[in-house]
Amino acid sequence: MAKSAELPMQESVRAKTSLHRYVRDFKLNKYLYLMMLPVIAYYIIFHYAPMYGALIAFKDYTPMKGIIGSEWVGLQHFRDFFASYYFWRILKNTIIISLYSLLFEFPAPILLALMINEVRNQLFKRFAQTVTYMPYFISMVVICGIITDFTNADGMVNRLFTAFGYDGQAMLQKPELFRSIYILSEIWQRIGWESIIYIAALMGIDQEQYEAARMDGASRWKQLLHITLPGIMPTITIMFILRMGNLLNVGFEKIILLYNPITYETADVISSFVYRKGLLEFGWSYSSAVGLFNSVINLMLLITANYVSRKVNESSLW
Repeated sequence: MAKSAELPMQESVRAKTSLHRYVRDFKLNKYLYLMMLPVIAYYIIFHYAPMYGALIAFKDYTPMKGIIGSEWVGLQHFRDFFASYYFWRILKNTIIISLYSLLFEFPAPILLALMINEVRNQLFKRFAQTVTYMPYFISMVVICGIITDFTNADGMVNRLFTAFGYDGQAMLQKPELFRSIYILSEIWQRIGWESIIYIAALMGIDQEQYEAARMDGASRWKQLLHITLPGIMPTITIMFILRMGNLLNVGFEKIILLYNPITYETADVISSFVYRKGLLEFGWSYSSAVGLFNSVINLMLLITANYVSRKVNESSLW
């Protein structure tokens, strides 16, 4: 009986100690906590509060009735989407473009960072970094305008390819070329910006390791394999996990600005389909169901990638 009476007292003491520790930590770091408030408010207002709107995916939503007043239809919109003609087309296009991006776009900034790291001329290194960063800061509308002009029938790229036997037709009018144009333009636009984090990771590697390797006679290739790549592997792993979490979120802005009904066959993806159904055809509930399906798949991919990474190399987000 005495032991059983001591348990609540011990729990009370532990609770008070924990509370005291949190209060003391807040007093010591109050300015850091205050700096966090805008970020927390941003996520609450723009990321968590809008989740309430996901209810319309399960309702026959009309603005006059509102979210609460609209009729509940359950999984009807999901069944309609899975049974539609467009389901397999947009799912296939989304997966193919996402895999192309993962295979070609994801390694590109890593390779650029490794090449810049090997450059010894500081002036040329800064010049290369500046040139590769610049496309990222250009407006998406301007980028797509440049791509459209260059790939038109009389565009610069088309004229160059005509010399090698290309028929001279506008490239964006050919469904089989859309994915290649999209991936190449994504690499050109983002490679410099995304390489920044890898360059920062390379700068954090202990230089004494390179000195010891050179003293042991290791070539630059050996140093790359045994020091550089292992040194940035945790960063690569985290970035890969984050990319998996957005694998199906193919950037709809560029696709909407570049595609047309002729290229829907290979260019139409989940995000562009949601845009057309929701904003152009006013199918709010249907488009919300499609978007929710996409988000759930991305969440599953993120959790799976994080779990596999934690088991394989002990690097993970959580």
